Amino acid sequence: MAMPASRPGPEILLRLGKVGKFYGERPVLRGIEVEVRAAEVLLVVGKNGAGKSTLLRIMAGLARPEPGHVEHFAEPGQAAFLGHRPFVYPRLTADANLAFWSRMHGRNLDRQGRMALLSRVGLADFADEPAGVFSRGMTQRLDLARVFAQAPSLLFLDEPASGLDAGSAALLRREIAALRSAGAGVVM
Repeated sequence: MAMPASRPGPEILLRLGKVGKFYGERPVLRGIEVEVRAAEVLLVVGKNGAGKSTLLRIMAGLARPEPGHVEHFAEPGQAAFLGHRPFVYPRLTADANLAFWSRMHGRNLDRQGRMALLSRVGLADFADEPAGVFSRGMTQRLDLARVFAQAPSLLFLDEPASGLDAGSAALLRREIAALRSAGAGVVM
């Protein structure tokens, strides 16, 4: 998984240097070196328990490496994480969830902007419903809208199709392609 540190090409958004991670005495990751560049999709593969989710969490800044270092070159707040456990508040409506997350990332989307995002993921008719009544797939789509509200330049996807039906999974693939075309770096 090592990449040369100075290959020419698109802008570097993230660099890992000899990243490792231990759970107790057990090493999960050792010596990972990788760069993520703009308009690039990097696929992380491995067996169950191999450390893929841990690596993505370290890359996204949600966990610390032990040892090693992570350098983020994307603008602060421009990295987004979508995991198999959604960052959605069940007591808030879909619209209120997007309002909250857009404010958290300094975007302050108005109702029209939030409705456009909900339409994009097929949830416009459920804008005023509490997220806690959503199916697993609907919750995952709301979480996807949360990520779009952030307009990330660097996106981390950990099992993003978990709970999605075929149509929603196709939507996800189209949106990932669109983000990449817009210059975002994607790690999944």
